[in-house]
Amino acid sequence: MQQHIIDRFISYVTIDTESDPTSNTTPSTEKQWNLANLLVDELKRIGMQEVTIDDNAYIMATLPSNVDHEVPTIGFVSHFDTSPDFTGANVKPQIIPNYDGKDIVLNAEQDIVLSPDYFEDLLLYKGQTLITTDGTTLLGADDKAGICEIVSAMEYLIQHPEIKHGKIRVGFTPDEEIGRGAHKFNVEKFGADWAYTMDGSQIGELEYENFNAASAKITIKGKIVHPGYAKGKMINSILIANEIINALPQHEIPQETTGREGFYHLHTIKGRVEESTLEYIIRDHDRDKFEARKELLGKIADDINSRYTYDPVTLTLKDQYYNMKEKVEPVFHIVEIAEEAMKDLGITPIIKPIRGGTDGSQLSFMGLPCPNIFAGGHNFHGRYEYVPVESILSAIEVIVKIAELTAKKYKKEV
Repeated sequence: MQQHIIDRFISYVTIDTESDPTSNTTPSTEKQWNLANLLVDELKRIGMQEVTIDDNAYIMATLPSNVDHEVPTIGFVSHFDTSPDFTGANVKPQIIPNYDGKDIVLNAEQDIVLSPDYFEDLLLYKGQTLITTDGTTLLGADDKAGICEIVSAMEYLIQHPEIKHGKIRVGFTPDEEIGRGAHKFNVEKFGADWAYTMDGSQIGELEYENFNAASAKITIKGKIVHPGYAKGKMINSILIANEIINALPQHEIPQETTGREGFYHLHTIKGRVEESTLEYIIRDHDRDKFEARKELLGKIADDINSRYTYDPVTLTLKDQYYNMKEKVEPVFHIVEIAEEAMKDLGITPIIKPIRGGTDGSQLSFMGLPCPNIFAGGHNFHGRYEYVPVESILSAIEVIVKIAELTAKKYKKEV
């Protein structure tokens, strides 16, 4: 089974599905259709029913119930795009069997090394089989590991009808990495009472809290004149941009925060004297603090504008998603089922807030409560990404166990 799973995962990650935040189409890149169409064929081949793909590449399929009592319909969701933060083209996975706990040379020519001295989580997987990059691309375990796990779990349940379960729906989405994965997801058509995204990291992760999230684009208009005659006339937009950067809390940035601590993340800056732009993402688990962060940016912009005869600073804020906690807590048994499934399999649940977001955060507010479960990968969105094969296998077992436990629990209640 292990080689079958490895082959399936590699067949996914070697297809380039990078999404594009500048595109207005869904999916945002035409190449996402290549994996989407493959997945439709594969779902049909393994025996799934009601396999559909819509005009925006959203895939849904059904595994019918094999019990004679009523069980809530549960769902499993993953996304097939990869992050535009780092290239996902020409992925060349490397298989590291029986990892010895030492440095892994990803690319000798470019001296790119995956080291436990820097990425200490590697030591959790001594003796296991790792799949890494060749150092020049991301791997795509986010979230092709999740897709592999869902497809493989459905295949296993089909091949083992002695495992009893209710109706299961699976859904695969485009464009999650650019915040649009759930935008055109038809919750009513999906028809599940609740679902789980398989989109977490380390084995054991179980998450039902996530950041409130917004994007901020700040455009600064300056005035350019010859520098030799600039006194009293030039307005350098780059310097105003620097003023905005320095006006924000200097330690509330991703690399200096953890847990439920929020941040401002400056991820793009472009500048010339006449015009500069800053692009931020704003994150906080606490809704009031989240709103306060947006208000601070607005106050900084207003303060700067008040010093000029025109408004050099334009701030555009856009909320992206909210903390799913308020939608999941009223149906907390869906977290408890996943926790029990892990414990039954000897996996220690790691219940913690997500320092990010998943399709599940938006889906929860669309009426589909949707906690997040580990997919197994580490160091997403970059050249040091890797996933232990054993973690993928464990995630498959968790999906199967959740389906089995749900059917058993509702039989007792009938």
